[in-house]
Amino acid sequence: MQERPVPRHKSVYILPNLFTTAGLFAGFWAILSAAKGTPAGFEFSALAILFAALMDALDGKVARLTNTASEFGVQYDSLADLAAFGVAPAFMMHQYALHSFNMWGVAVAFLFTVCGALRLARFNVGASTANKRFFTGLPIPVAGCTLACIVLINPSLPMFLQNGIAYIALIFTASIAFLMVSRIRYASFKELGAFKAHPFRSMVFVIALFALMMANPKVFVPLILFGYIVSGLVYTFVVLPRMALSANRLLHPHGAGHTPEEATETEAQK
Repeated sequence: MQERPVPRHKSVYILPNLFTTAGLFAGFWAILSAAKGTPAGFEFSALAILFAALMDALDGKVARLTNTASEFGVQYDSLADLAAFGVAPAFMMHQYALHSFNMWGVAVAFLFTVCGALRLARFNVGASTANKRFFTGLPIPVAGCTLACIVLINPSLPMFLQNGIAYIALIFTASIAFLMVSRIRYASFKELGAFKAHPFRSMVFVIALFALMMANPKVFVPLILFGYIVSGLVYTFVVLPRMALSANRLLHPHGAGHTPEEATETEAQK
């Protein structure tokens, strides 16, 4: 008998969803590891979140390369992201440091989770019309990995910072939660495809970056993530205003139609 084709709206692609499932399992494992409450458990939890980020990066790439992207995959990926980068990091951070603040710690951990859910919902709604070069708000995988890196980098910090890790965790968790739902623009790097031709210096830079990460991943991975967070702040509050000012001067070289003297006087009054 000839096999009947499955209707498109009822079919799913197995390969990319396997990567998504692996990321979801990593988030689940991160929760189980953090629940042990031991230093090794917290380290395994943080590493599991970083592994989930790797799977999250691969599932989209695999779907595009194999032409197996689907609406089901998009929604499944969002649900997996919420578990792996919203719930798991918040639970890990609460067990690791925020529990010392009692209900305030619970509130901050929940704030991180709900801001992650809002970030994903906003991304899904505006995905078709958003600028592909930038994300609006800190991506939730970066947010989750940043909390994981706090756990990993803590043993390498000076003793006075280790003693204050609870307050550092509280500040970082709340700040990153608000960054996820902010209007700050972060580079998406989607135009830098791995299978596109790039200048030779780009390959040298990537190899050097990879070498640094392999030399001491517990230090350089957090530094890269923190640098990415700062880059969005610099671009939004420094670069964009300067670009807007330059564009305004090109359109209105004499102060929106005024003479140079009037424009100077207006600027002086401001």
